[in-house]
Amino acid sequence: MTAIVWFRQDLRLSDNAALYHACRAAGQVIPLFIHDPTPTTVSQLGAASSVWLHHSLQALDTDLQAVGNRLVLRQGEALPILQALIAATGATRVYWNRVYDPASLSRDTQIKAALRQVCEVHSFNASLLKEPWEVLKSDGTPYKVFTPYWKAMLKSGIQRLPLPSPPHIPAPTVPVASESLESFGLLPRIRWDTPMMAHWQVGETAALQRLLDFLPDSGADYKDARNFPAQPATSRLSPHLHFGEISPQQAVYHTEHFLTQHPGAESGLRHFMQEIGWREFSYYLLCHFPQTIDQALDVRFRQFPWAENTAELLERWKRGQTGFPIVDAGMRELWHTGWMHNRVRMIVASFLTKNLLIPWQAGENWFRDTLVDTDLASNVFGWQWTAGCGADAAPYFRIFNPILQSQKFDAAGDYIRRWVPELPCSSPIVDLKASRERALERFKRIAGSGTV
Repeated sequence: MTAIVWFRQDLRLSDNAALYHACRAAGQVIPLFIHDPTPTTVSQLGAASSVWLHHSLQALDTDLQAVGNRLVLRQGEALPILQALIAATGATRVYWNRVYDPASLSRDTQIKAALRQVCEVHSFNASLLKEPWEVLKSDGTPYKVFTPYWKAMLKSGIQRLPLPSPPHIPAPTVPVASESLESFGLLPRIRWDTPMMAHWQVGETAALQRLLDFLPDSGADYKDARNFPAQPATSRLSPHLHFGEISPQQAVYHTEHFLTQHPGAESGLRHFMQEIGWREFSYYLLCHFPQTIDQALDVRFRQFPWAENTAELLERWKRGQTGFPIVDAGMRELWHTGWMHNRVRMIVASFLTKNLLIPWQAGENWFRDTLVDTDLASNVFGWQWTAGCGADAAPYFRIFNPILQSQKFDAAGDYIRRWVPELPCSSPIVDLKASRERALERFKRIAGSGTV
């Protein structure tokens, strides 16, 4: 029997339910990745994450070859590609792990219905600790506040033993044609990505090693140290989690195992697992409230009076030329490394949406294009949180003062000097006090205009 395993955001061999069950059931396995770069699919990536995907697919193919198989690459619309491959190979089963953005959920439902006319289809959860529909309030409605959601998650149990990596993945007896990875065009013609990727190791092996290094190096101090951008105190697992080079189940399992031997790290690592919970919550909200991809969850903000004629201000923000050192440092870190420290993400997002009064969607789009860890759910959630219009949002009147933030979290200026060596900066593009008062005045206009 031949089975197709359709890889998506699960670019790993271990704790991969679709691959695990396919190998147990089939004598021949066809590992498949489909590059479907249309606006409504998960493959619609930004420039930075496209580069990461190239290297991640390369790493996955290397890992598959080590256990007797290889990755088959195809490009185009998923359903006809799957149908053609089934017809050509006689495959009787298709396996995949679910993805949870609204477009993909709808597409996969249609694909499953069509393929079940000719073969078995099996889908699994390999990207989340719990399915979004498994954790609901007592009245059957979804949570909108993180703390009760996370308590319910913990009560239901979030730890399980990760599935092992198959020691051998039986290849099809007749070779299956594959397109070249280069034909996907994921790498830029002008290789601006080379210095960016110098900051990263890509693939399943690198992802697990990053976690195993983080736990003893930074785990105990994570709760507090993660707020200081000059310190290497965060896990930097986000791109690995997004592309599925490591699963959240693996992160929880290894963290819990580490804690059995190092109980002194309890406070820091419980907070680390809570951050994995925030990632989980972002997917949960996107699944239950799919309109939040581009609309505020708080409906009042759909009438918010944003500023006009802001194109030049937006460009200055993107280039890290706002005249506020920590904002400029963050935007330049993003441009050079494809990543930005989480504390600084909140600062630059607050500055854009509240001091410049530029819609959060503009910032979300820029992050989506420039982050290697760009993740639709987390990106939308983070931007709406900081803009004050999403679930568990920072109150709109909480406007991060970039000067006070840098004094508190980069007092010695190490982070700022690394990315803004030409200090002092150029003149500020906005007056902090006046722009804060303007933002609060505009919020008052919509404050009583409807319910959340």
